[in-house]
Amino acid sequence: MSVLVLAAHPDDEVLGCGGTIARLTAAGTGVAIAILGEGVTSRYAARGDADTNQLAALQGNSRRAADILGVSKLFTFGLPDNRFDSIPLLDVVKVIEKLIADLRPEVVYTQHGGDLNIDHAVLFRATLTATRPMAETPVRAVYAYEVASSSEWAFGQFAPRFLPNLFVNIEATLETKVAAMQVYESEARLFPHPRSPDALLAQARRWGATVGVAAAEAFQVVREIR
Repeated sequence: MSVLVLAAHPDDEVLGCGGTIARLTAAGTGVAIAILGEGVTSRYAARGDADTNQLAALQGNSRRAADILGVSKLFTFGLPDNRFDSIPLLDVVKVIEKLIADLRPEVVYTQHGGDLNIDHAVLFRATLTATRPMAETPVRAVYAYEVASSSEWAFGQFAPRFLPNLFVNIEATLETKVAAMQVYESEARLFPHPRSPDALLAQARRWGATVGVAAAEAFQVVREIR
């Protein structure tokens, strides 16, 4: 089985499914991560004002996080941070379609479509278009993941709401997930922020308790062929 994890921003891949990625790679499954957005330019008055050193450091952190999770295939793109809605949806679709054509993944993990962050919503829509079940597609399953500080901060006001119906036991890889997130120094926060180590541990244990294990990540099945 081969897996493609799509993320709008550096750190989304860790927050959403870092424990699952580490579990997959430890079992010998081939996992590729693709981060479509550059990450931080929305924090500046104009995109051109962004610190290029900060952008380079963030990309380097993505490589370090991937290494911690056991992923060798990392692809980064430069779509504008928090401005995915300012470019044609087709441009986002084309990026994903090429990744699928080149990597031939059987499973795709993507952002949840009801998140507060507009880039997550656009990526979700583009993923569904790029993975539509044509005869030649290799994709057999599409799963949507939540992102701390974006999924829950939508407060269920945007459709679709995150209603997880697939859970992955990450008891053995939870600490790996937290370690990978700490690599993103500019994105990690202190408790009680949802991206803090304590909050991530609590989130995993909450989902774990929901399904009777010590720690879990939650996903919503978009489509799946068994």
